[in-house]
Amino acid sequence: MMAAAARKVNWFAVWVSAAVVVAIVAVGGLVVVLNNAATGPGEAPQAANVNAETGAISVGDGENTLATYIDFMCPVCGDFEAAYGPEIDGLVEDGSTTLEIHPISILDRASQGTEFSTRAANAMYCVAVADEDAALPFLQAMFASQPAEATAGLTDEEILAIAASVGVDGVDACVTDQTYSRYVGSITQETPVQPGAAGIATPTLAVNGEVISNSEIPAPGQLATLFG
Repeated sequence: MMAAAARKVNWFAVWVSAAVVVAIVAVGGLVVVLNNAATGPGEAPQAANVNAETGAISVGDGENTLATYIDFMCPVCGDFEAAYGPEIDGLVEDGSTTLEIHPISILDRASQGTEFSTRAANAMYCVAVADEDAALPFLQAMFASQPAEATAGLTDEEILAIAASVGVDGVDACVTDQTYSRYVGSITQETPVQPGAAGIATPTLAVNGEVISNSEIPAPGQLATLFG
């Protein structure tokens, strides 16, 4: 019991170390979100695996749901994917869990004016609409190639190459025209706030519809305990 508790505390320290960054991102990202929303919600992605009302991209069909709200520029999201990604993949593969991916944008300010967070989230929807089986592989490949915060991020051409690497072609116009960028800006405003938090942060998790604080995330290898 003591060893398990220690592992949880050690992992929580990672989240705490990023808290200041997340707080700054939440404030800075708000300007971008409001600017995007000012022009309306934009075109919503239409596909059986995408809930246009919530922005969730569903992977799997398990009874339990694990919703993840992520920003592709967020370094802590990259850490989370590295630590928990294979485990989440396993929960989806064994049929117990439906993963609901929410790509949002709160870090455009940290990409030297290229709005990488919005472009990457837009591309996530482009891929999910084009091929639902490629949605999770695309997310994994994007984090495997995640640019450092405060850089220009990946170019559209690099994002398209990642899409092609998971078997998705024909989304060039969707990516370069940013078909869903206004939608991303609008849906980002709907991101739930973690209990006790002051604003939107990434990553944020919801288990069977209930948002949890990052301090409640168990050590890697124990995610299934979240479902009771």
